Amino acid sequence: MPPSTGTTSRTTSRSLLLRNRDFRLLWTGSTTGKYGASVTSVALPLVAVTMLHASTLQVGLLTGATWLPWLLIGLPAGAWVDRLPRRPVMLTADAAALLLFAGIPVAARLGLLSIGYLLATAVLVGTATVFFQTAYTALLPLLVAPEDQAEGNSKLHGSESAAQLAGYGSGGFLVQAIGAANGLFVNAATFAVSFLCVLRIKHREPAKPARTATTRRRGALAAEIREGLRLTFGDPYLRAMAVCGGASNLALMAYQSILVVFLVREVHLASGTIGALMTGGGIGGIGGAFAARRLAARIGSARALLVFNLAVPCLALLIPLTSQGFGLVFFAIGYSSVSFGVVAGNVLSSTFRQQYCPAGMLGRISASASFLNYGTIPLGAVLGGALGEALGTRTALWITIAGIPAAAMLLWFSPIRRHRDLPTAPAATGAASRPEQVPAANQVP
Repeated sequence: MPPSTGTTSRTTSRSLLLRNRDFRLLWTGSTTGKYGASVTSVALPLVAVTMLHASTLQVGLLTGATWLPWLLIGLPAGAWVDRLPRRPVMLTADAAALLLFAGIPVAARLGLLSIGYLLATAVLVGTATVFFQTAYTALLPLLVAPEDQAEGNSKLHGSESAAQLAGYGSGGFLVQAIGAANGLFVNAATFAVSFLCVLRIKHREPAKPARTATTRRRGALAAEIREGLRLTFGDPYLRAMAVCGGASNLALMAYQSILVVFLVREVHLASGTIGALMTGGGIGGIGGAFAARRLAARIGSARALLVFNLAVPCLALLIPLTSQGFGLVFFAIGYSSVSFGVVAGNVLSSTFRQQYCPAGMLGRISASASFLNYGTIPLGAVLGGALGEALGTRTALWITIAGIPAAAMLLWFSPIRRHRDLPTAPAATGAASRPEQVPAANQVP
């Protein structure tokens, strides 16, 4: 199927946003949705803390609930979406998120809001996110010509990072200006914009047979999942990065799930100040994106990966020292270091997978790594909440933040430490062991 209407396959100096209408709509919808998700990450815990007086454990559970669907349905979601038209899946996910978020302020006005209501909403929104993200990833190559895909990905990731920073900052101010629950009306509006943008995309996928070979063959889905897991955890480099990513996200979410509680109850900061601090710290991620390739070129990609994952996050141990006044500098440095290291490390590891893995296997390998990476997030949220409840938020922050560089020790004890640069292809250990020689099952996107 050729790229959609409005796409030109010839290389021009004009921006892809100007010459491809469908991509422009996808870019607008995706960027707006990322902004709304960032507002939610600030507003939803504040609703729980300020309106429902939630405990530290309850806030941790609420944070983890949005990520739980990745653990439950993350692996099969790709195969399910591959059997459906992507655009209707995205529209359904946007509509569901819109209604779910709009329901929170309505429930608050009716006196029906509770922690249970928020938890149920978070799980359902997380489910919609799994399907939207998976369908969006599969739709993008259908909207742009192959030579434009690098530019398209660059524009999408860059604008999404900027939207996340804007959401972190404005989320706190919105809550302070119009109230915690009412702030989620703004989030609902962002999903309305995303819905309208996706609705206006002209590209249509061809009708798929009611029953394909994939749906007829019993056990096909399980076979695809097993193959992706085997390829990922059978390779020493892919295994080290996947396990390190899962352990890092466990620690990251453990500390992030109690961070708002710490800033509100221990440091006694206003919602607007919290948003401003998180925005300022998030700028470190932009710096990390720019620094990743430069440092890799200077000292080698393998060494740079260790620096970004192991050395830089050690500065995050300044966060528990945060206090009012000059003590806010500790938060700014520590939070920025986390953003800097995570984004830079992700740039290097993503580039490595794209160069190292055969194209025919990249989908399944990425899905397996994402399952482990995202699957530990709800567990980390529960861990952070439980530690905060038992030990106090400041002590819990010391423990959970120390886990970030500790997780990177998994890279240190892997073959990565013995090289200057990451390899671009698996070692020649025999044709049968090379991933590209494995008989391919039906591809998971």
